[in-house]
Amino acid sequence: MKAYGEVFTPRHMVDRMLDLVAEELETGEGFVDKTFLEPAAGDGNFLVAILQRKLRAIEQRIEPALWPRESLFALASIYGIELLEDNYADAKIAMLTEFLDFHRGHGTPCSTRTNLHRAAAFLIDTNIVSGNALTGLDSGGDEIEFSWWSRVPAVPGGVLREPFTFRSLREEAMFDFGVHAAYAVCPIDRVHEEVRAQ
Repeated sequence: MKAYGEVFTPRHMVDRMLDLVAEELETGEGFVDKTFLEPAAGDGNFLVAILQRKLRAIEQRIEPALWPRESLFALASIYGIELLEDNYADAKIAMLTEFLDFHRGHGTPCSTRTNLHRAAAFLIDTNIVSGNALTGLDSGGDEIEFSWWSRVPAVPGGVLREPFTFRSLREEAMFDFGVHAAYAVCPIDRVHEEVRAQ
């Protein structure tokens, strides 16, 4: 769309760019949790390529019993902002489709009734935002808000959700965690239940 200067990066260029950060995506320590933000997500071509690489690395480096859990942590590490509503919707669908196809390909139950599906859809809805990265505002005119998903070492598969504004990341170079709703630690496959801290 010319009015917005919309340009889609070809897949071969996406792959070449991601090759530059292959260690963070696929081979380095803690690769599952390495965070990526695409501030002009388009229809999700970068987001999906990042997820594909992380899932492939999980498949190669982590025992199969942990793939559902680790794939959710991989999803939790990928963020996007997109201005145009049609692209925003396409990006979210593409991410969920990629995630579910991975699990279907391995025979893991992931129907809409499973926690795996529900948690994945929730993480995608939370991490991919309709808004403008230049103004820092979402499609409703409010500040873009993301959540940081921290592993809880004492709770295998446990995650702590800590909301923060995109503005705090851009302008203050630190997260403004303390001014937002607090959530209880929960298993990552139950993040969709949104249990608030007491």
